Amino acid sequence: MEMERSNLDSEIEFPQDFRCPISRDLMKEPVIISTGVTYERKNIEKWFFTYKKKTCPATMQGIENFGVTPNHTLKRLILVWQNSHSPSSSSSCSPCSSSSSPLPSFKRDEMVSLLKTLGSSPFKVNSLRKLKEIMEIGDDMRLDFVILGGLDVLFPLIVQILVDCSDFMTFRACEEALGVLQLLLISEEDDGKVIELLSKPECMKSMAIILQRGSKDARVYTISIFKKLAENSNFNWNVIVNDQGISMFKSILELASDEISTKASSSALQVLIKILDSSKKSRSKAIEAGAMCTLIELLPDSNRSKCEKILQIIKLLCECADGRVAFIEHRLGIGAISKKLFNISEMASKICVKIFSLICSFHPTEKVLEEMMIYGAVKKLVVMLHMSGPSATRNKVLDMLKKHGNFWSRYPCFPGELKEYLGLDNRR
Repeated sequence: MEMERSNLDSEIEFPQDFRCPISRDLMKEPVIISTGVTYERKNIEKWFFTYKKKTCPATMQGIENFGVTPNHTLKRLILVWQNSHSPSSSSSCSPCSSSSSPLPSFKRDEMVSLLKTLGSSPFKVNSLRKLKEIMEIGDDMRLDFVILGGLDVLFPLIVQILVDCSDFMTFRACEEALGVLQLLLISEEDDGKVIELLSKPECMKSMAIILQRGSKDARVYTISIFKKLAENSNFNWNVIVNDQGISMFKSILELASDEISTKASSSALQVLIKILDSSKKSRSKAIEAGAMCTLIELLPDSNRSKCEKILQIIKLLCECADGRVAFIEHRLGIGAISKKLFNISEMASKICVKIFSLICSFHPTEKVLEEMMIYGAVKKLVVMLHMSGPSATRNKVLDMLKKHGNFWSRYPCFPGELKEYLGLDNRR
């Protein structure tokens, strides 16, 4: 049977992406190497470990990391393609087959028809909705979409709004196209084709426009796509930050404040973390868009997961001068952070300490230090000093207490025995 299958494989013209770049044979165990190229496992391992090569066979790029990662998505694509093109696949759709078999085959034919006519059809929105319904059936339909070249069909529909943003039907087609594409981003395993398409500058700019001016559903689709892109550490966010700037941050903050869609809110916060962490210039634009005010006001009623994300963003913003000013100018800033110290999680407490350390280092005004005492932050820092073993967090706590202990020791609630330990001036 194995020989029979091999003979069958040799007779079928497989897509080039399914062939190993070394042997040109159909891949059975595709793996990705550090350059992003996929090979048959036994071929690339022979290249590295038998022939002692230190380059990528396809690109001749030098390699230091010789590890390989299974390309599960491509393997599934190959299996689906084999099943749909083998002689047995036609017989499986005969009247004698099970009642569940004809549906995917019928829907696949409908998908083929939709993709063929989508470019010329005046009814793009309806066609895209039907396409989305087919892909929602399951993973096989989504894999078929990629195999059939669906990405190349949808790309022009997405970027068309850069040419004519005022045309209503063009705008709606872009929204629906994003609704289709966001279905492909559900799986954690990705062969890179979807990310490669969505990472193109013109596609990113189109999505940024939809994020600001699109319908509620379209904006949720877009932020879901951005979240997936945020998981790709190599992605360059400057494309849209430089192009859209403050307006884009306002749109993301609006989604972060969404109390109805917790998924959209969480995705928006994750995207913000990634953007702000990748570039300090982006933080100034986020602050100008009102990020600090929005986040501080979201903090009190947030659950654990959302709270940790918000605190992480506030910390990133406080690492720049504008962010620290915005923080101390907000009347609830210090109180909100003080309340979360010890009350959420160990991670949240560490971030709170980092925020206070930044504020105390650059803005140790009497007002700031007084509010830290009044809102209970100093009391919690003292407790943390006793609880924590040697750590970077404890060192930050100790540093704050040493630098500003003389001011805080004026208050009766400041522990007297701590003054001697810190070497503070005992004069009142």
